[in-house]
Amino acid sequence: SPNLTLHCGASHVELDEVRAVATPRHTQSWCPIPHAELISTVQRTLATTNLRIGTQAHSLSHEGQRYFGLMEVHAQKSSDDYCWVLGLRNSHDKTFPAGIVAGASVFVCDNLSFSGEIKFARKHTRFIVRDLPQLVSRSVGLLLAKWHDQDKRIAAYKEAEITDIEAHDLVIRATDVGVCSNRLIPPVLHEWREPRHDAFEPRNVWSLFNAFTESLKDGNLAELPKRTEALHGLLDTHVGLLS
Repeated sequence: SPNLTLHCGASHVELDEVRAVATPRHTQSWCPIPHAELISTVQRTLATTNLRIGTQAHSLSHEGQRYFGLMEVHAQKSSDDYCWVLGLRNSHDKTFPAGIVAGASVFVCDNLSFSGEIKFARKHTRFIVRDLPQLVSRSVGLLLAKWHDQDKRIAAYKEAEITDIEAHDLVIRATDVGVCSNRLIPPVLHEWREPRHDAFEPRNVWSLFNAFTESLKDGNLAELPKRTEALHGLLDTHVGLLS
């Protein structure tokens, strides 16, 4: 089972520490939910499907005000080189609503990517606790569809061969659409030209994708969904997939 490494900007914690975080008092218009309640609702929802939860990792930042967690999710028919991952987030300081994001983790290198975020329809409003199970189960249903798209997408990336010139062009365009800053161009190109993992020796879009995710994993985990979603948009267009 891959090691779900948590990236910079957040400290890795055990579930007990997440449970110990006090939830602020709600007001008339704002009703924050406990981080642990989001986690247990997602776990209960997944238990009603034929999906199995694998390794989990939890992190807190801003003195416990913000939570980000990762859960491996295994289907009955699983891939040999990556597994599905669920990203969960919640805040007690009004920075973002509770949400779930669908993603993948590549076994050989623990590279993470996300393919679309579902924020709960209503933010932390009065009935969120009552409605949470229903919101989560609807979200998990939507995420399952995204995961099946992800399987097709990764297959398309592996089939699409690219030249060095095309790869260089895509790296520059990635900075235009907010995948990475100019500062990351040299590490991405280095990973593309001299991949540290044999799995990414083939000159295809999958290898380029992993050159990006390898370089992005030292960045802020909370920013990763937005960045890898932009990367998927760029590469989907290149391989002719309509996302």
